[in-house]
Amino acid sequence: MPILDFLFYIFLVVVFFQVIIYLLVYGKFSFLKPVKISRKKAPVSVIVCAKNEGGNLEQFLPYILHQNYPEFEVVLINDSSSDTTLEIMQKFAKRHSNIKIVDVKAIETFWGNKKYALTLGIKASKYDLLLFTDADCKPVSKFWISEMVGHFNEKTSIVLGFGAHTKIKNSFLNKLIRFETLITGLRYFSFANMGLPYMGVGRNLAYKKELFFKSNGFINHIRIKSGDDDLFINQVASANNTAISVCKNSFTTSPAKTGFKDWINQKRRHITTAKYYKLEHKVLLTTIYCLQVLFWLLTIILLIGSSLWITVSALVMFRLLLQYVIFGMAAKKLDSKDIIHLIPVLEIFLISIQLFIFITNLVSKPNHWK
Repeated sequence: MPILDFLFYIFLVVVFFQVIIYLLVYGKFSFLKPVKISRKKAPVSVIVCAKNEGGNLEQFLPYILHQNYPEFEVVLINDSSSDTTLEIMQKFAKRHSNIKIVDVKAIETFWGNKKYALTLGIKASKYDLLLFTDADCKPVSKFWISEMVGHFNEKTSIVLGFGAHTKIKNSFLNKLIRFETLITGLRYFSFANMGLPYMGVGRNLAYKKELFFKSNGFINHIRIKSGDDDLFINQVASANNTAISVCKNSFTTSPAKTGFKDWINQKRRHITTAKYYKLEHKVLLTTIYCLQVLFWLLTIILLIGSSLWITVSALVMFRLLLQYVIFGMAAKKLDSKDIIHLIPVLEIFLISIQLFIFITNLVSKPNHWK
Protein backbone atom coordinates (compact mmCIF):
# COMPACT_ATOMS: atom_id res chain seq x y z
CA MET A 1 0.00 0.00 0.00
CA PRO A 2 1.47 3.39 -1.00
CA ILE A 3 2.44 5.55 1.96
CA LEU A 4 0.03 8.36 1.03
CA ASP A 5 -2.91 5.93 0.93
CA PHE A 6 -1.90 4.65 4.36
CA LEU A 7 -1.72 8.21 5.68
CA PHE A 8 -5.15 8.94 4.20
CA TYR A 9 -6.71 6.08 6.19
CA ILE A 10 -5.01 7.37 9.35
CA PHE A 11 -6.44 10.79 8.52
CA LEU A 12 -9.95 9.29 8.29
CA VAL A 13 -9.54 7.74 11.74
CA VAL A 14 -8.27 11.02 13.19
CA VAL A 15 -11.19 13.01 11.78
CA PHE A 16 -13.66 10.36 12.98
CA PHE A 17 -12.44 10.52 16.57
CA GLN A 18 -12.30 14.31 16.56
CA VAL A 19 -15.90 14.46 15.37
CA ILE A 20 -16.91 12.09 18.17
CA ILE A 21 -15.13 14.27 20.76
CA TYR A 22 -16.68 17.46 19.40
CA LEU A 23 -20.21 16.05 19.33
CA LEU A 24 -20.34 13.83 22.40
CA VAL A 25 -17.99 15.68 24.75
CA TYR A 26 -17.68 19.37 23.85
CA GLY A 27 -21.10 19.55 22.22
CA LYS A 28 -22.94 18.49 25.37
CA PHE A 29 -21.36 21.39 27.24
CA SER A 30 -21.68 23.92 24.42
CA PHE A 31 -25.44 23.38 24.20
CA LEU A 32 -25.93 22.88 27.94
CA LYS A 33 -28.88 24.79 29.38
CA PRO A 34 -28.37 26.94 32.50
CA VAL A 35 -28.74 25.07 35.78
CA LYS A 36 -30.95 26.44 38.53
CA ILE A 37 -28.96 27.20 41.64
CA SER A 38 -29.82 27.36 45.31
CA ARG A 39 -30.79 30.75 46.70
CA LYS A 40 -29.63 29.85 50.18
CA LYS A 41 -27.00 32.26 51.48
CA ALA A 42 -24.60 30.13 53.52
CA PRO A 43 -21.59 32.05 54.93
CA VAL A 44 -18.45 31.91 52.78
CA SER A 45 -14.71 32.39 53.25
CA VAL A 46 -13.10 34.01 50.20
CA ILE A 47 -9.40 33.14 50.16
CA VAL A 48 -6.74 35.17 48.34
CA CYS A 49 -3.07 34.17 48.54
CA ALA A 50 -0.69 36.97 47.58
CA LYS A 51 3.08 37.14 47.18
CA ASN A 52 4.41 40.57 46.21
CA GLU A 53 0.99 41.60 44.90
CA GLY A 54 0.56 44.98 46.59
CA GLY A 55 -0.45 46.83 43.44
CA ASN A 56 -2.93 44.14 42.37
CA LEU A 57 -4.58 44.08 45.79
CA GLU A 58 -5.05 47.85 45.65
CA GLN A 59 -6.74 47.52 42.27
CA PHE A 60 -8.81 44.35 42.54
CA LEU A 61 -9.60 43.68 46.22
CA PRO A 62 -12.43 46.27 46.31
CA TYR A 63 -14.36 44.18 43.74
CA ILE A 64 -14.35 41.29 46.21
CA LEU A 65 -15.18 43.40 49.26
CA HIS A 66 -18.18 44.99 47.53
CA GLN A 67 -19.90 41.72 46.63
CA ASN A 68 -23.67 41.58 47.05
CA TYR A 69 -23.71 38.77 49.60
CA PRO A 70 -24.97 38.82 53.20
CA GLU A 71 -22.19 37.05 55.09
CA PHE A 72 -18.63 36.44 53.94
CA GLU A 73 -15.10 36.92 55.19
CA VAL A 74 -12.03 37.62 53.09
CA VAL A 75 -8.94 35.71 54.17
CA LEU A 76 -5.87 37.50 52.85
CA ILE A 77 -2.70 35.39 52.95
CA ASN A 78 0.58 37.27 52.79
CA ASP A 79 3.05 34.65 51.57
CA SER A 80 6.35 36.14 52.79
CA SER A 81 6.11 39.18 50.52
CA SER A 82 9.00 41.61 50.22
CA ASP A 83 6.93 44.52 48.88
CA THR A 84 4.01 46.46 50.41
CA THR A 85 1.56 43.55 50.25
CA LEU A 86 1.16 43.21 54.04
CA GLU A 87 0.79 46.95 54.58
CA ILE A 88 -1.92 47.17 51.93
CA MET A 89 -3.76 44.21 53.47
CA GLN A 90 -3.63 45.94 56.85
CA LYS A 91 -4.91 49.18 55.33
CA PHE A 92 -7.96 47.39 53.90
CA ALA A 93 -8.48 45.49 57.17
CA LYS A 94 -8.82 48.76 59.09
CA ARG A 95 -11.76 49.72 56.87
CA HIS A 96 -13.42 46.29 56.54
CA SER A 97 -14.19 44.18 59.59
CA ASN A 98 -14.68 41.00 57.51
CA ILE A 99 -11.01 40.82 56.49
CA LYS A 100 -8.72 38.31 58.19
CA ILE A 101 -4.97 38.50 57.53
CA VAL A 102 -2.72 35.44 57.65
CA ASP A 103 0.91 36.53 57.61
CA VAL A 104 3.01 33.55 56.52
CA LYS A 105 6.70 33.58 57.34
CA ALA A 106 9.00 31.57 55.09
CA ILE A 107 10.42 28.40 56.60
CA GLU A 108 13.14 26.25 55.10
CA THR A 109 11.01 23.12 54.70
CA PHE A 110 8.34 24.84 52.58
CA TRP A 111 10.34 27.68 51.06
CA GLY A 112 8.48 29.22 48.16
CA ASN A 113 5.60 26.74 48.47
CA LYS A 114 2.20 28.34 47.89
CA LYS A 115 0.44 25.21 49.17
CA TYR A 116 1.90 25.74 52.63
CA ALA A 117 0.61 29.32 52.71
CA LEU A 118 -2.80 28.28 51.41
CA THR A 119 -3.08 25.54 54.02
CA LEU A 120 -2.49 28.08 56.81
CA GLY A 121 -5.11 30.36 55.27
CA ILE A 122 -7.65 27.54 55.01
CA LYS A 123 -7.03 26.60 58.64
CA ALA A 124 -7.63 30.21 59.66
CA SER A 125 -10.92 30.50 57.76
CA LYS A 126 -14.07 30.22 59.84
CA TYR A 127 -16.61 28.97 57.28
CA ASP A 128 -16.97 25.59 55.57
CA LEU A 129 -17.53 27.00 52.07
CA LEU A 130 -14.24 28.22 50.59
CA LEU A 131 -14.05 30.36 47.45
CA PHE A 132 -10.60 30.93 45.92
CA THR A 133 -9.26 33.55 43.57
CA ASP A 134 -5.92 35.26 42.88
CA ALA A 135 -4.74 38.73 43.86
CA ASP A 136 -4.77 39.88 40.22
CA CYS A 137 -8.33 38.67 39.60
CA LYS A 138 -11.50 40.74 39.47
CA PRO A 139 -15.03 39.30 39.78
CA VAL A 140 -16.97 40.53 36.75
CA SER A 141 -20.12 41.15 38.80
CA LYS A 142 -21.33 41.79 42.35
CA PHE A 143 -22.96 38.35 42.27
CA TRP A 144 -19.79 36.30 41.89
CA ILE A 145 -20.01 34.79 45.36
CA SER A 146 -23.73 33.99 45.16
CA GLU A 147 -23.42 32.44 41.69
CA MET A 148 -20.45 30.25 42.64
CA VAL A 149 -21.64 29.01 46.04
CA GLY A 150 -25.22 28.60 44.83
CA HIS A 151 -24.16 25.27 43.29
CA PHE A 152 -23.26 23.73 46.66
CA ASN A 153 -25.62 21.20 48.19
CA GLU A 154 -25.36 18.09 50.33
CA LYS A 155 -23.69 16.13 47.51
CA THR A 156 -21.67 18.87 45.82
CA SER A 157 -18.36 19.70 47.51
CA ILE A 158 -16.55 21.29 44.54
CA VAL A 159 -17.61 24.07 42.16
CA LEU A 160 -15.48 24.78 39.10
CA GLY A 161 -15.60 28.36 37.83
CA PHE A 162 -14.12 30.19 34.86
CA GLY A 163 -11.24 32.66 35.05
CA ALA A 164 -11.10 34.76 31.89
CA HIS A 165 -8.39 37.16 30.73
CA THR A 166 -8.81 40.84 29.94
CA LYS A 167 -9.08 41.68 26.24
CA ILE A 168 -6.39 43.77 24.57
CA LYS A 169 -7.25 45.19 21.15
CA ASN A 170 -4.99 44.42 18.20
CA SER A 171 -2.86 41.95 20.16
CA PHE A 172 -2.33 38.52 18.61
CA LEU A 173 -0.71 37.25 21.80
CA ASN A 174 -3.77 38.29 23.81
CA LYS A 175 -6.04 36.42 21.39
CA LEU A 176 -3.78 33.36 21.62
CA ILE A 177 -3.81 33.44 25.43
CA ARG A 178 -7.57 33.86 25.53
CA PHE A 179 -8.01 31.05 22.98
CA GLU A 180 -5.92 28.76 25.19
CA THR A 181 -8.04 29.81 28.18
CA LEU A 182 -11.21 29.11 26.19
CA ILE A 183 -10.01 25.66 25.13
CA THR A 184 -8.91 24.79 28.67
CA GLY A 185 -12.25 25.91 30.06
CA LEU A 186 -14.22 24.09 27.38
CA ARG A 187 -12.25 20.93 28.12
CA TYR A 188 -12.47 20.82 31.92
CA PHE A 189 -16.11 21.95 31.92
CA SER A 190 -17.03 19.36 29.28
CA PHE A 191 -15.41 16.45 31.06
CA ALA A 192 -16.79 17.55 34.44
CA ASN A 193 -20.23 17.73 32.81
CA MET A 194 -19.72 14.12 31.66
CA GLY A 195 -18.75 12.99 35.16
CA LEU A 196 -14.97 13.05 34.55
CA PRO A 197 -13.72 16.16 36.38
CA TYR A 198 -9.93 16.40 36.22
CA MET A 199 -8.91 19.99 37.04
CA GLY A 200 -9.92 23.46 38.11
CA VAL A 201 -8.25 26.88 38.06
CA GLY A 202 -7.27 28.77 41.19
CA ARG A 203 -8.50 32.04 39.67
CA ASN A 204 -12.06 30.86 40.31
CA LEU A 205 -12.62 27.72 42.35
CA ALA A 206 -14.69 26.70 45.36
CA TYR A 207 -14.77 23.67 47.62
CA LYS A 208 -15.74 22.70 51.13
CA LYS A 209 -13.28 22.97 53.97
CA GLU A 210 -14.47 19.58 55.19
CA LEU A 211 -13.42 17.99 51.90
CA PHE A 212 -9.99 19.62 52.10
CA PHE A 213 -9.16 18.15 55.49
CA LYS A 214 -10.87 14.82 54.85
CA SER A 215 -8.57 14.46 51.80
CA ASN A 216 -5.49 15.50 53.82
CA GLY A 217 -5.24 18.73 51.86
CA PHE A 218 -2.19 19.06 49.64
CA ILE A 219 -0.16 16.45 51.50
CA ASN A 220 0.00 14.00 48.56
CA HIS A 221 1.72 16.59 46.36
CA ILE A 222 3.04 19.13 48.87
CA ARG A 223 6.59 18.84 47.47
CA ILE A 224 5.36 19.77 43.98
CA LYS A 225 5.44 23.57 44.00
CA SER A 226 2.66 24.03 41.45
CA GLY A 227 -0.77 22.43 41.31
CA ASP A 228 -2.55 23.87 44.35
CA ASP A 229 -5.64 24.04 42.15
CA ASP A 230 -5.54 21.41 39.39
CA LEU A 231 -3.68 18.66 41.28
CA PHE A 232 -5.96 18.97 44.30
CA ILE A 233 -9.09 18.80 42.12
CA ASN A 234 -7.59 15.91 40.13
CA GLN A 235 -7.11 14.08 43.42
CA VAL A 236 -10.53 14.67 45.05
CA ALA A 237 -13.08 15.43 42.30
CA SER A 238 -15.63 12.84 41.23
CA ALA A 239 -18.80 12.63 39.16
CA ASN A 240 -20.90 12.93 42.32
CA ASN A 241 -19.21 15.79 44.17
CA THR A 242 -18.43 18.30 41.40
CA ALA A 243 -20.54 21.04 39.77
CA ILE A 244 -19.70 23.67 37.16
CA SER A 245 -20.66 27.35 37.11
CA VAL A 246 -20.83 28.95 33.66
CA CYS A 247 -23.10 31.91 34.33
CA LYS A 248 -21.19 35.06 33.27
CA ASN A 249 -21.89 36.65 36.66
CA SER A 250 -19.75 33.91 38.20
CA PHE A 251 -16.64 34.67 36.11
CA THR A 252 -13.45 36.38 37.18
CA THR A 253 -11.06 38.18 34.87
CA SER A 254 -7.37 38.94 35.19
CA PRO A 255 -4.71 40.69 33.08
CA ALA A 256 -3.05 38.43 30.52
CA LYS A 257 0.67 38.36 29.93
CA THR A 258 1.83 40.94 27.39
CA GLY A 259 5.08 39.26 26.34
CA PHE A 260 5.55 35.87 24.66
CA LYS A 261 8.47 34.97 26.92
CA ASP A 262 6.53 35.68 30.13
CA TRP A 263 3.52 33.73 28.90
CA ILE A 264 5.59 30.72 27.81
CA ASN A 265 7.37 30.66 31.17
CA GLN A 266 3.99 30.73 32.90
CA LYS A 267 2.69 27.85 30.75
CA ARG A 268 5.86 25.88 31.40
CA ARG A 269 5.08 26.01 35.12
CA HIS A 270 1.47 25.01 34.58
CA ILE A 271 2.22 22.09 32.28
CA THR A 272 4.61 20.48 34.77
CA THR A 273 1.67 19.43 36.95
CA ALA A 274 -0.07 17.42 34.22
CA LYS A 275 2.31 14.47 34.61
CA TYR A 276 0.95 13.98 38.14
CA TYR A 277 -2.68 13.62 36.99
CA LYS A 278 -4.46 10.30 37.27
CA LEU A 279 -3.45 7.89 34.51
CA GLU A 280 -6.84 7.93 32.78
CA HIS A 281 -6.76 11.73 32.59
CA LYS A 282 -3.23 11.79 31.20
CA VAL A 283 -4.18 9.26 28.52
CA LEU A 284 -7.30 11.23 27.63
CA LEU A 285 -5.55 14.61 27.35
CA THR A 286 -2.57 13.16 25.47
CA THR A 287 -4.90 11.49 22.98
CA ILE A 288 -6.77 14.74 22.33
CA TYR A 289 -3.52 16.62 21.76
CA CYS A 290 -2.11 13.92 19.45
CA LEU A 291 -5.29 13.97 17.39
CA GLN A 292 -4.91 17.74 16.93
CA VAL A 293 -1.28 17.42 15.83
CA LEU A 294 -2.02 14.54 13.47
CA PHE A 295 -5.00 16.34 11.93
CA TRP A 296 -2.97 19.37 10.85
CA LEU A 297 0.16 17.43 9.94
CA LEU A 298 -1.74 14.94 7.77
CA THR A 299 -3.84 17.73 6.25
CA ILE A 300 -0.72 19.49 4.99
CA ILE A 301 0.91 16.27 3.69
CA LEU A 302 -2.20 14.98 1.93
CA LEU A 303 -3.20 18.31 0.38
CA ILE A 304 0.29 18.62 -1.11
CA GLY A 305 0.95 15.05 -2.21
CA SER A 306 -2.25 12.99 -2.38
CA SER A 307 -4.48 12.52 -5.41
CA LEU A 308 -7.38 12.45 -2.94
CA TRP A 309 -6.93 16.13 -2.09
CA ILE A 310 -10.57 16.92 -2.93
CA THR A 311 -11.82 14.37 -0.39
CA VAL A 312 -9.28 15.59 2.13
CA SER A 313 -10.38 19.20 1.57
CA ALA A 314 -14.02 18.22 2.11
CA LEU A 315 -13.19 16.45 5.39
CA VAL A 316 -11.12 19.40 6.59
CA MET A 317 -13.97 21.80 5.82
CA PHE A 318 -16.47 19.53 7.61
CA ARG A 319 -14.26 19.27 10.68
CA LEU A 320 -13.64 23.04 10.75
CA LEU A 321 -17.35 23.80 10.32
CA LEU A 322 -18.24 21.48 13.18
CA GLN A 323 -15.47 23.04 15.28
CA TYR A 324 -16.75 26.54 14.55
CA VAL A 325 -20.26 25.60 15.67
CA ILE A 326 -19.22 23.78 18.86
CA PHE A 327 -16.48 26.21 19.86
CA GLY A 328 -18.66 29.15 18.87
CA MET A 329 -21.41 28.10 21.29
CA ALA A 330 -18.80 27.52 24.02
CA ALA A 331 -17.22 30.92 23.32
CA LYS A 332 -20.63 32.54 23.66
CA LYS A 333 -20.98 30.93 27.08
CA LEU A 334 -17.43 31.90 28.10
CA ASP A 335 -17.49 35.43 26.65
CA SER A 336 -14.85 34.83 23.97
CA LYS A 337 -16.79 35.23 20.72
CA ASP A 338 -14.36 37.72 19.21
CA ILE A 339 -11.61 35.12 18.67
CA ILE A 340 -13.66 32.38 16.98
CA HIS A 341 -12.96 33.54 13.43
CA LEU A 342 -9.25 32.86 14.03
CA ILE A 343 -9.70 29.24 15.18
CA PRO A 344 -7.44 27.50 12.60
CA VAL A 345 -4.58 29.98 13.01
CA LEU A 346 -4.79 30.06 16.81
CA GLU A 347 -5.04 26.27 17.03
CA ILE A 348 -1.93 25.72 14.90
CA PHE A 349 0.03 28.27 16.91
CA LEU A 350 -1.14 26.82 20.21
CA ILE A 351 -0.30 23.18 19.50
CA SER A 352 3.10 24.26 18.14
CA ILE A 353 3.87 26.26 21.29
CA GLN A 354 2.68 23.40 23.50
CA LEU A 355 5.06 21.06 21.68
CA PHE A 356 7.88 23.55 22.15
CA ILE A 357 7.08 23.85 25.88
CA PHE A 358 7.01 20.06 26.30
CA ILE A 359 10.44 19.70 24.68
CA THR A 360 11.85 22.67 26.65
CA ASN A 361 10.62 21.22 29.94
CA LEU A 362 12.48 17.99 29.18
CA VAL A 363 15.70 19.97 28.91
CA SER A 364 15.33 22.34 31.87
CA LYS A 365 12.97 22.85 34.81
CA PRO A 366 10.77 25.97 34.90
CA ASN A 367 10.67 28.44 37.80
CA HIS A 368 7.74 28.33 40.22
CA TRP A 369 5.94 30.48 42.80
CA LYS A 370 8.45 33.07 44.06
